[in-house]
Amino acid sequence: MEPKTCFHCGLDAADSEIIYDEKSFCCQGCKTVYEIFSDNDLTSYYELQNAPGTTPKDVEGKYNFLDNAKIVESLLEFNDDNTQIVSLYIPHIHCSSCIWVLENLNKLNPAISSSMVNFGKKTVRITYNTNQISLKALVQLLSRIGYEPFISLDDYSVGKKNIDRSLIYKLGVAGFAFGNIMFLSFPEYFQVDEFWLEQFKPLFRWLMFSFSLPVVFYSAQDYFISAYKGLKSGILNIDVPIALGAAVLFIRSTAEIILDLGTGFFDSLAGLIFFLLLGKFFQQKTYSFLSFERDYKSYFPIGITKITAEGDEISIQVYDIKKGDRLLIRNEELIPVDCILINGRARIDYSFVTGESEAVSKQSGNKLYAGGKQVEGSIEVDVLKSVEQSYLTQLWSNDVFNINKEDAFTTLTNTISKRFTLAILSIAIIATAYWLVNDSSKAMNVFTAVLIIACPCAIALAAPFTLGNILRIFGKQKFYAKNASVIEQLAQINTIIFDKTGTITANKETSIEYEGAQLSSDEEVFLKSTLRNSNHPLSRSLYTLLNEHDIVTIENYQEHIGKGISAQHNKDSIKIGSGAFVGHTSEGKSLITAVHVSTNNKYKGRFTFYNRYRKGLSKLFNQLKPSYDLVILSGDNSGEEKNLTKLLPAKTKLLFNQKPEDKLEYIKHHQNSGAKVLMIGDGLNDAGAIAQSDVGVAISENVNVFSPACDAILDASNFTLLYDFIKASKSAIKIIKWSFVLSLIYNCIGLYFAVTGQLLPVIAAILMPLSSISIVVFTTLCTNFVGKKIHDKVEKT
Repeated sequence: MEPKTCFHCGLDAADSEIIYDEKSFCCQGCKTVYEIFSDNDLTSYYELQNAPGTTPKDVEGKYNFLDNAKIVESLLEFNDDNTQIVSLYIPHIHCSSCIWVLENLNKLNPAISSSMVNFGKKTVRITYNTNQISLKALVQLLSRIGYEPFISLDDYSVGKKNIDRSLIYKLGVAGFAFGNIMFLSFPEYFQVDEFWLEQFKPLFRWLMFSFSLPVVFYSAQDYFISAYKGLKSGILNIDVPIALGAAVLFIRSTAEIILDLGTGFFDSLAGLIFFLLLGKFFQQKTYSFLSFERDYKSYFPIGITKITAEGDEISIQVYDIKKGDRLLIRNEELIPVDCILINGRARIDYSFVTGESEAVSKQSGNKLYAGGKQVEGSIEVDVLKSVEQSYLTQLWSNDVFNINKEDAFTTLTNTISKRFTLAILSIAIIATAYWLVNDSSKAMNVFTAVLIIACPCAIALAAPFTLGNILRIFGKQKFYAKNASVIEQLAQINTIIFDKTGTITANKETSIEYEGAQLSSDEEVFLKSTLRNSNHPLSRSLYTLLNEHDIVTIENYQEHIGKGISAQHNKDSIKIGSGAFVGHTSEGKSLITAVHVSTNNKYKGRFTFYNRYRKGLSKLFNQLKPSYDLVILSGDNSGEEKNLTKLLPAKTKLLFNQKPEDKLEYIKHHQNSGAKVLMIGDGLNDAGAIAQSDVGVAISENVNVFSPACDAILDASNFTLLYDFIKASKSAIKIIKWSFVLSLIYNCIGLYFAVTGQLLPVIAAILMPLSSISIVVFTTLCTNFVGKKIHDKVEKT
């Protein structure tokens, strides 16, 4: 590189006079990027190509359209005050180094608060301060470090029209070359002396060499790059033996035609790459299919309250929301769509979206974004666009809400793959050394065949395909797990903790009786209007019971967790909750579930709730009890203890009067004693306990209290299938282990033939993807069998 050319981007650096590490840079930005790469041992980035950070000459004016506020608004996921969030499609993401660079953009510019890469979709989701950096400047920064985003202006969508077809192109090139090389090799295969004249041998051999070049340097480049990156980082990944085998074949074959020793193994080399890519293409298509079904089935079974044109309030599922609908968002509810505030005082907590916990106030006419949570009473909004489940799924999977719940089995898979690769390399070297001594003509074939036949791809595929299919099956039965690690953790739990109200009780079947002074018409309107803001199961049940009234505007609404709610209307005040909260202390400690009411500090009476437990509850607990410690943690009093004792198995722990912080501490204490805890709650008052548990499941019954803290959502209608879901998770782990065993048997057989010199490299290349496909078929059939048993049980019930 010329001394006055920027080492990072390749632009003219003659006038900058910025020298660092004996290298010239055109600006401080390029110098900073180089420093970051250097400090984190990522300077191999510059070995991929000359000046990999090159800024295209037309970039300077290419993104002028991002000065248009309307276009920028259409690209943003979130835009509020000083914070904007955008997801950009970046085709150049190809390895772990790319992920590191893009997830450390905050080191390049402090205005960027966070960036997360979705490697499968090649997107990066960036949160940044709009007062310090614009979207245009952000895109130019990405382009400057070699990661230019693709932005489609046809419909102002990001990356939707660009499909990565590189694997198809590489597969096509390898297939074309393989066919032609095989054709050119036929004369020698069949020893056709009449045709295979001496003057044509060099021509045909050099043609085969020419056809092999695009195979090695284009079709196989991903294997070489991955192996290099792995070795650079001190990791023996599964591409190391593949790259080594291909390199040996190419070098040996090239040497043979140069020295006129033979035709080499170009046919085996092209066949190897072709069949490897064919297997990779099959895996990609199959996994994309599973992912598509997973995304399609990941509609959360949470509901939202829709206000009809007649003024009625009906509960609908979130994916039924349409543009123009009027929605009621209650206190602590998540806003599922982008919308306009119409009525009410909005205090929105966007911490689920931006990580900032401070709530912001909004006025009528302001735009509200999906993912925000209303934290002060209820509001009415008009929908701007229908719900995007992919966005909610992304929000749900945000690393902000992960508390290091280990993915232990994935670690086991990686460990096995690394040891497997090391063992195969050792066997290949030993076997080659043996044949060099005894029959040198077989040595190269043996070395290559061993490396190819024993590739640990089948082992690496077992877990993702098994768990991916289980996720899809669970989704069909309305159990929505966040990711594959939830299935693994679910298989390891030994303690199950249940909340009572709204979890093991059915809100729709609860009966309520009122005792006390007659409520006036105004007081009943005030009571119903206040309850309308709350999402607590008792509040929702009581709200449904009260007569229809015109709703009045509530002021100073406050929800006191574990105690009750309070509000004001004009000069009147109301309190709803426990007896102590509303100021009722005349009677002794009550053992019944009741909601007390006082207006203007004057006690009025109480609503007594008679719980109806979910059908099949006793049977479910009897299924779980032999294998798990069962606990009921309830914030209610112990009035239901006798009923629960009769209903549930002996030695089921029952703990009452538990505040949310008590539940969290109880779980933490048992985890410190070695317990693996599954917590099942309603997702509202139990949010802390659900987040603390090893697996947290939120029960949903058409109530929009979804929290990103939970690991799974279970539709209340399939609550009694909990045992079957846990059992299926254990079966999934067994399927993975059996896949490991099958792969080991296959490799032992294949290695025997390879080591003894009875297996040609091209045959090994055919068998290798077939082994991977066989593992995929095995795991799919087994998981479908597990899913069928769950489906059959649902059909019977």
